[in-house]
Amino acid sequence: MNGIVGVVATNIPYEVVAFSDRKLKPLIYIYNFPGLTRRTKLKGNVLLDYTLLSFSYCGTYLASYSSLPEFELALWNWELGVILCKKSQPGVDVSQMTFNPMNWRQLCLSSPSLVTVWTIERTNQDHHLKAKSVKLPLEDGSYFNEKDIIFPESLPKDLIYGPILPLSAVAGLVGEEAETFRPKDDLYPLLHPTMHCWTPQSELYVGCEEGHLLMINGENLKVTVLEKIEDISPMGGRKLFSPVTIAYQKGGVLASGIDGFVYSLIIKESSYKVEDFLQVEEHVGHMMFSPSYKMLLIQAGKGSVYIYTFGEEPTLDKILEACDGKFQAIDLITPGNEYCMTATYSGDVCIWRIEDGTCISRLSLNTPTTVLACSPSSFTAAVGTVNGSVHFIDTLETASPEEIHMVHLSDSEIQHLLYDQRGLFLLAGTLQGYIFVINAKPSSSFQIFGYIEVIKGILQISTVSVLETDIVEVMVLSPLPATGRSRLEIFTLPKILPLVFANFADERGRMRDELIHKFLYEIDHSLSSAVLDFQSRIVYGFCKDVPYICCYCLPEKEHSGIFILKPYQKVQSKQYGPGMLSLSGHGSWLITRAKCGTLYIRDVSTLETLVRCRSHSHQGHGIQSVRISLDGQTILVNGRDDGTLVCLRWRRFGGSLACDILQHCQHLLASLSSTIDDENVYLSMKLRESLDVEPEQTEFEEVKSSIHSSSQEELPLFVNKKEISWLERKSQEAIEKEVKLFSNKRKEIKRGIKELAKIVLKMMEENEAEDHIAKLEQREFGLDLDELDRLQKESEREVAEMRKDVEMHNLAKRYLAEIIKEECWNSMAVKGRALKCFHIPYVVENFPMKERTAEELKEVKRVLQQRKIETECLKLRKEIIEVQSAMTMVKKPRHEEEDEEEEEDVTVKDTKLPNYLLGSLCTDFGIHASLLSSQLELHSREEKINQIILLKDITYKVKTIFNNEFDAAYKQKEFEIARVKERNVRIQEIILDLELEELVWLPELDDSEKPERTLVVENSEITIQKHVPPWQKAKKELLAAQKMEQWLQSQANDTRHRALMDMMGGVLEVKKEDILRMVIPQPAFMAKPDAIWTEEERKQFKEYEKKVRELNEERDKYRKSLEAELRKLQNSIQESTQNFDEYLKRLFERRVKAEMVINQEELKINNLLFSLLLDEELSTRETFLNNYLKKKQEEKSQTVEAIQKAKDDLDLYKEHYDNLLAEDKVMDRSFKKEFSEIPSYQVDMLYKLFKRRPRIHKPKTHSEMASLVPFGERPGSGKLNKDAFAQLMKAMDDLDNTNNMPEGLDPSVWNHFCVTRRMKVENEQKVKQKAAGLVEMMAFLRKRVDEDEKVQEEIEKVSHELILLQEEKVKFQLNLTIQILLKQGQVELENFQLLLEYPDAILINKTIIEDLNAVIRTQGHKKVASMMESKDIHKGIFQIEWEHKKMEMEMEDLNQRAWDIQMLFFSKERQKYLSEPNYETLVAIQIGIMEQTIAVIDKTHKKNVENCRKLLKKLGKFSNQKDVTNYSLSCNLQEELVAVSERKDISNAMGSQLTFEKIAKVQYENMMEQQKLTNISKEQAEQILVLQAEVERLRMKTYPALIPM
Repeated sequence: MNGIVGVVATNIPYEVVAFSDRKLKPLIYIYNFPGLTRRTKLKGNVLLDYTLLSFSYCGTYLASYSSLPEFELALWNWELGVILCKKSQPGVDVSQMTFNPMNWRQLCLSSPSLVTVWTIERTNQDHHLKAKSVKLPLEDGSYFNEKDIIFPESLPKDLIYGPILPLSAVAGLVGEEAETFRPKDDLYPLLHPTMHCWTPQSELYVGCEEGHLLMINGENLKVTVLEKIEDISPMGGRKLFSPVTIAYQKGGVLASGIDGFVYSLIIKESSYKVEDFLQVEEHVGHMMFSPSYKMLLIQAGKGSVYIYTFGEEPTLDKILEACDGKFQAIDLITPGNEYCMTATYSGDVCIWRIEDGTCISRLSLNTPTTVLACSPSSFTAAVGTVNGSVHFIDTLETASPEEIHMVHLSDSEIQHLLYDQRGLFLLAGTLQGYIFVINAKPSSSFQIFGYIEVIKGILQISTVSVLETDIVEVMVLSPLPATGRSRLEIFTLPKILPLVFANFADERGRMRDELIHKFLYEIDHSLSSAVLDFQSRIVYGFCKDVPYICCYCLPEKEHSGIFILKPYQKVQSKQYGPGMLSLSGHGSWLITRAKCGTLYIRDVSTLETLVRCRSHSHQGHGIQSVRISLDGQTILVNGRDDGTLVCLRWRRFGGSLACDILQHCQHLLASLSSTIDDENVYLSMKLRESLDVEPEQTEFEEVKSSIHSSSQEELPLFVNKKEISWLERKSQEAIEKEVKLFSNKRKEIKRGIKELAKIVLKMMEENEAEDHIAKLEQREFGLDLDELDRLQKESEREVAEMRKDVEMHNLAKRYLAEIIKEECWNSMAVKGRALKCFHIPYVVENFPMKERTAEELKEVKRVLQQRKIETECLKLRKEIIEVQSAMTMVKKPRHEEEDEEEEEDVTVKDTKLPNYLLGSLCTDFGIHASLLSSQLELHSREEKINQIILLKDITYKVKTIFNNEFDAAYKQKEFEIARVKERNVRIQEIILDLELEELVWLPELDDSEKPERTLVVENSEITIQKHVPPWQKAKKELLAAQKMEQWLQSQANDTRHRALMDMMGGVLEVKKEDILRMVIPQPAFMAKPDAIWTEEERKQFKEYEKKVRELNEERDKYRKSLEAELRKLQNSIQESTQNFDEYLKRLFERRVKAEMVINQEELKINNLLFSLLLDEELSTRETFLNNYLKKKQEEKSQTVEAIQKAKDDLDLYKEHYDNLLAEDKVMDRSFKKEFSEIPSYQVDMLYKLFKRRPRIHKPKTHSEMASLVPFGERPGSGKLNKDAFAQLMKAMDDLDNTNNMPEGLDPSVWNHFCVTRRMKVENEQKVKQKAAGLVEMMAFLRKRVDEDEKVQEEIEKVSHELILLQEEKVKFQLNLTIQILLKQGQVELENFQLLLEYPDAILINKTIIEDLNAVIRTQGHKKVASMMESKDIHKGIFQIEWEHKKMEMEMEDLNQRAWDIQMLFFSKERQKYLSEPNYETLVAIQIGIMEQTIAVIDKTHKKNVENCRKLLKKLGKFSNQKDVTNYSLSCNLQEELVAVSERKDISNAMGSQLTFEKIAKVQYENMMEQQKLTNISKEQAEQILVLQAEVERLRMKTYPALIPM
């Protein structure tokens, strides 16, 4: 086979192993074990991969399970190589699959989400798979009562809103998803199975992630959660949470977790107890018992295999030690013909013997490793790690390798380790692009010469170290992903580098480019690998994107800068995927490897393929690394992902192909022999501690002392000394030298720094006194220019990010605001606003409305047109009916016409009544609702949709009408506010003239009344001071100065204005309004005392007083007029605003009524929408039930076909069986005829021998074996049947021996007899097999019939549900939800107890009842009057009839009395009563006698009762004894049932003849018993008749009947 091995399964009885490969269209291979010879190859239809394989314990059955895309379970007969049956379950991944050890017909598949038990049913040669899923408990171990999703039984009944349907119908599901649909809230997390195992009782133990252990019954799949018994055990606080694997043993199971322990779970009934069983070094991945149950095979998680042997002293042996993970790197130990080394990621380094592939030794470095290289000049190896260290290992003693040295190069990962061909240098490449050059000799303590810096991401390092030269050329390949190119860097290392390395590297360890002759080359396409030939003139490269190998010539002249290389030769590699190149030891072979897994060896000069070999599969991503020995005879290949190591050898190795490399190997080993010997001596003499600790310790102590000698200010160290790398140490040493060299300069700088520190401290103190905005942060006072520059850039970056975040935040807010504005403002045809009253807290809002779209208007127009047409059609129909009725009315009598006229008047009267069935008050707004359909006629879906459109149109019209009224009120308020403002101007003037302190009432529109003001930001709303740029501020100051200068100039030149102000107070004419401010100037003499006034002055004073008096009178008159005007204006404002408030109150009531109408219409719309939704749900449910019914009918047809096919097969098989049975009987009957020629006594002897059968002794199992093996002998095995038949034939050979031949019998007759008997035995075996097959086919037919009956029941159930649903649907369509308007206060109820169901109610108009009551009342009065008249007439008639009847009755009494006298009967008692004078004394005596008789009877009755009680007590004791006996019998019932089942199997195996005889005998016995019981019943019936006659006779004797004479 080719490819990777997939899954593996073993069959112990047949000693075979099955495994699958991993490729496209994989196969299953069956091999013998341990011979490993292929028996067969199974080919199925699987496309990608097999995930599970499992053999049955009995028979030649193999189960396979495939992954994506089929997810197919297949049952194979692996001997015949055919698929017996298969079943697909898409999307179901299975983690474990096992057969029932006791019944190959049961198969369990488990995954983390489900457990499924599959049953294999067989009829003749046909096999069928039937699945049953196990209902797992919830995560906490509780059980979940799952409800039926398809036919829920507990749905509530809603009497108002119609039927309540399942959730699948509500979700609109009609397909198969409706059968399993569950809402999110109804999904509960279940247990997650991990592993399972079978028990001998065909039960399943299942371990779960949550720590629960389940027991599942294999027949009814009932799940039992086993309870853990908490006990103090030696588990030490450990907890077995989720078992990784479990294995059954007697009394319980063995389980293992991830803690490396194996636990024993002792199970008793429904509980278990956990005990420690075994501890393994690592976590256990799988466990399996041997067939004898004496050993336990344990597979560890890392791949190691252990065997635990049971016994008096149990032992745990490791039989296979596997490496932890795949091989990270490999290499050959020089010379490469005997040993090789491997390294895994976990740090395990192993040495393997190439000859037999055994692991010689192992060394664990306890650190993740990446690369490995073996030195050609010494028996040492270098291992690179993830943390940047290189570990050197001594491989001189392969059985015990030791780590002799460790160097920490850098903190980045070591990706490449490479020795040159002569083992002079070790090159270590890191992830950061550093290549360290290390002395390869252990005697030099692996001295580090320096490092070369190249581009990051090194792809490959190749070296050329030829014996004839004194240099080592190194080429490094690195990618340039930005340009899609590759870069080559070539430098040389002289052989004398260990002597002069101090001059080659600088103080920090970096080697100088000019000394190592470093040259740069670039290739204009990307390479995945490149090597340099041994002549150092040609570079071979493997293209990354195309499968080509290219050759590049290096320039002979030296160059500076980067030289572009062009390929001069291209060869197709015939390999796909990124490949790698390497050269052999002598440089003449080019080895290529790629992802395809094929290894090519080419000639370097011509690139022709010398040999190729496919060692690994492309599905394992091919080859990771290749190593070739010095002599070229051994090639070691490592797979990338398959974890395999392949050693290749040449089949034919000779000629020129082998001569060159062998010669080169001899020369190289000869030149290295002295070096190898010296280094071996050194390795054997030096101890690992001297090589590992001392050099590093001395260097570390030197560094440590130098660090302590310098102060902390002089040399700041931020790294840990214990983990410091060589690169960092060299950097620290360079820093120390620089510190010593510039110490004086540093002191001057320190003094300057101290002075600057004082200045900065002073600045910081001044900064603390500044405002918060002007205050600087402390970090801004740093004097480090670089740090300040960094902080400045960081602050600018933070500001830019913050500005960007703010801008994006503002942009998002603006976008959201635009969306809200567009949705709630711009798109509104009528903006939402409110109106407030002036004096009362009333607020009226309008209805915000959007403009109706063209589609909506078109839809409304269509519906209106349709309704108009329907109305006209209805009117025409009525007219036609009225014309027809008018023609018939001519022939009617007059009184009928009057009645019909009265009815028409009533109907006309009804049409004028308000339509309460309209359900709303929309007519109050002048809206015509004549086109609306009646609520009692909305049955179809189209009618409901049209009604919804019309109701929305009515709602829109109501809102429009109210909004028009609102707009009128709004304009009126604006007018009122404008008029108030106009009057307030005059009021303000009056208040100023009167010098009053009153405030003027100035009404304004609120923000709710003018909502558009909310969208505009006023300057007064901005609380933050506006930022004004300096240039705007300077411009503003300049303009203010210019305006002030212009004003001063204008004031200086305006002489007229100054004169008016000085002479006349600034006015030319005194107005009436100014009278209140007028003041008469006092004469100048009034400043003097009045005693010295002159007469002229006194006259002037009197005139002044007169003028003042007149002015005051005028002022008072004018003040009163102003006050009256003020009151008039205020009253008019008050009156107008109050009138507006009254109008707004009415508008508010109108708004409430409009909102009421809108809510009524919306309620009708919602009811209609709900009915549409429910109608759709009913249709969905009906569709689903129809689909489900169709599906079940298809299943029914399939089951019918299966039953018919099974019957046909059974009839055919039964015919064959009958023929075979008849042949067997014919052979039995024709025996004597065949031997009729011999004497009869010999025939009788031969017939006895003919009937004789050999006894086959079953091998008795050892008692110890029986006690260990829980499953015992597994029945039903085909191999056991074949072995039993072979033993029978072998025993027949013993019976056919001539020693058993009767005396005197002819040998030819004996031979003929033996052949006939053997044919008879073979025929009997065939009959037994046919009988077993017949029983199996009958059972199969019985199961198919049961399935057919079950499907038929489901079909009947679905049909019944469908009929009920259709009835519900019709009922829902007929029972409409209508909306009725009732006047408030008209219906009063004492207790709020309303009926929700009115099945017998009829909805009619109230006026009809009232009119009908009035008519009934009138007719009632008329009837009462007529009844009173007829009453008096009938009264006399009744009286006469009564008297006549009285006379007749008296006559009948007299006649009857005369007849009684004639027929009077005198009995003995009556005669005694008449004749006996003391009749009462006689009666008293009889009564006393009867009382005594009753007392005796009562006493006898009590005695009988006491006897019955004693008998009852005795029977109770006897019942208890029977209960104890029954309990003992029930305890023995299980054993008897087992015996009965065994006898039943024996009876079935013996054939049907005995069964038929037994049945006939049982039926005969039943018939006899029935006949006997019938006879007994007849006799008892006759006795009962006799007893009944006797009872009747005694009763008649005791109570004689009085028969009339």
